[in-house]
Amino acid sequence: METVIKESYPVTGMSCASCAASVENILKALDGVINAQVNFASASVLAEYRSNEINAEALKTALNGVGFDLMIENDQEDVRQKLEQQKADELKALKSHAIQSAVFTFPIMVIAMFYMNMPYANWIMLGLSIPVLFIYGRRFFISAYQQLKVRKTNMDTLVSLSTGIAFIFSLCNTLYPEYWLHKGLEAHVYYEAATAIITFILLGKFLEEKAKSNTSSAIKKLIGMQPKTVIRVAQDGSEQQIPIKNVIKGDLLLVKPGEKIPVDGTVQDGSSFVDESMISGEPLPVEAVAGHAVFAGTINQKGSFRFVADKVGGETVLSQIIKMVQEAQGSKAPVQKLVDKIAGIFVPIVIGIAILTSIVWLIWGGEQAVTMAMLASITVLIIACPCALGLATPTAIMVGVGRGAESNILIKDAESLELAHKIDAIVLDKTGTITEGKPVVTDSIWLADKEEQGALKQILYSMEKRSEHPLAGAVINKLESEKIEALEIEGFESITGRGVSAAVNNTNYFVGNQALLKEQYASLSEDLKARINALQDDAKTVIYFTDDQKVLALFAITDKIKESSKQAIHTLKEQGIEVYMLTGDNEQTAQVVADQVGVLNYKANVMPDEKAKFVEELQKKGLIVGMVGDGINDSHALAQADISIAMGKGSDIAIDVAKIALITSDLNLIPQALRLSKQTFKTVKQNLFWAFIYNLIGIPLAAGVLYAFNGFMLSPMVAAAAMAFSSVSVVSNSLRLKWQTIN
Repeated sequence: METVIKESYPVTGMSCASCAASVENILKALDGVINAQVNFASASVLAEYRSNEINAEALKTALNGVGFDLMIENDQEDVRQKLEQQKADELKALKSHAIQSAVFTFPIMVIAMFYMNMPYANWIMLGLSIPVLFIYGRRFFISAYQQLKVRKTNMDTLVSLSTGIAFIFSLCNTLYPEYWLHKGLEAHVYYEAATAIITFILLGKFLEEKAKSNTSSAIKKLIGMQPKTVIRVAQDGSEQQIPIKNVIKGDLLLVKPGEKIPVDGTVQDGSSFVDESMISGEPLPVEAVAGHAVFAGTINQKGSFRFVADKVGGETVLSQIIKMVQEAQGSKAPVQKLVDKIAGIFVPIVIGIAILTSIVWLIWGGEQAVTMAMLASITVLIIACPCALGLATPTAIMVGVGRGAESNILIKDAESLELAHKIDAIVLDKTGTITEGKPVVTDSIWLADKEEQGALKQILYSMEKRSEHPLAGAVINKLESEKIEALEIEGFESITGRGVSAAVNNTNYFVGNQALLKEQYASLSEDLKARINALQDDAKTVIYFTDDQKVLALFAITDKIKESSKQAIHTLKEQGIEVYMLTGDNEQTAQVVADQVGVLNYKANVMPDEKAKFVEELQKKGLIVGMVGDGINDSHALAQADISIAMGKGSDIAIDVAKIALITSDLNLIPQALRLSKQTFKTVKQNLFWAFIYNLIGIPLAAGVLYAFNGFMLSPMVAAAAMAFSSVSVVSNSLRLKWQTIN
């Protein structure tokens, strides 16, 4: 049986965007791999493959052969800890190597600039440069060699070529300076260029890696919500603290005051209040009593309780959120695919430009032709590093997706994030999206005497508790809020299409709709009719509580409009977006809701398949359409829309189909998601602009186009510093997203 696995794995050993392209191409070439998307910024690959044809071990083996590694361990917590430790060690090593390299490079710079004619100057610089190139800079040569074995190139190819050429040229001139002296020329050495390039690039890599580690802070925060250990209660009642990874379904767990709930489960005994704001967005704590569901990562308050583990490991709501965020951060926006193609051919093109530059200088360079040819080609190789280009899109995507997760907006892929701010029209489902999605009693009118109401409420509560009508729950909730208790009733009967009846103390009572009321009473008073008509004009369903003689009470039930709906719709319209409402409800209800929230375009009595057709009709007009829904009946329309948004409290199917999921049911998150999309891709454009401009200006300057006009030649050292700065500036620009407001 064919099973398609889609999993994100950390990749180690990548040093630039070209490395990412190599990893991607190697994996895609394997039989059984459907797709592979490498994110250089997060050092991960989102691999999709057929498990009956290939496994994760084979992916790992394929990458090992070219100097990369794939972390495929099953225990995600162990992988995360190992990866964090590896990154910390790498950061520490980079810092150490950059500092030590600078210590050796500094005297070389001083000698080259001020003491070039001192005795044994070249030999001293040679001795100092060897550890810089072959100890602290050996990573570049090793990586370049591994890439060369599979006929690939990357940033390390450029670095190793430029520094290697400079070092070999200088070594030859140190060992045999007579070659140039016989020609009447000076035997120049460029140890300072080679070592400064290594030092600046190591420093740049350190700053880049340090900045990149901040782009995944949202994931770290989400993972930090999971406790490391949990108290398990054995069958004999004894308690034992165990690692969270050892928890299995059915375990009885104890949560004490102030602790985080470790896994999803159901309360067995005890009671407390739980802060579920990270899941629901609601500020008020929720009471946890027997039978109540609790979720991993939420915080228990003052009480303690025991609960049964229902979902553990990767099944918990929190783990699913973390996985969605990780996959979104690793996915690629359409603009990134173009950048990847450019990065894949960029290094060979740069090498070609460097060779051409060298040839031009050798032909027209005059007496210093060889020296100028070497310097110009080295500078071209250094300044054209594609790191900034490779970081431009993924760093912005990572920060944008993380920023969304922190604001209760789960963005499942980068394509949705890129497209969201281009939406022209947005279609809103009514029930559960604009409204709360559950009927509540908004008006209760008692016609019976006040002294009778207490006993009558008990009778009504007892009847509705036994009723199977969906609206009965609204009345039950209303009476339970008044602490009403049930009593014994006799002769309970369900009257199909009308309501229910029962007897108490030889008196018959009825709860039902208008049809039942008309059966009991031929006519109603004008005052009562007016009150009923007023409620129905507001699209409220009226139910009646009567006895054999008279109407005792009437209740108006409606699906309340969310407090956020009107403001959110107003904000969307201000942004120039056409807002539509679709509902399966009747025309009167649809019109009332549309008027209350300010929607001008709506359709009532819409079947589920008609919602998708409506979305398709808007798309045929050339509009980019967003669909917002919460139910199974919305899933077809969500799949049809260009951007699909599911409400957090909606059905699992709707949330699975949608590309963006709102953790809470606050509609104001929709305009926030659109603003986040706009900010993210404004940042992407800024990053790409500077990355391209940097290379467009830098490469001609490095080649020496200004030399004929004003004698200006760009130094390889300056080129190395500029290259390092370009990558750091792109990452820093992406990090600005973390502090921009989307409210």
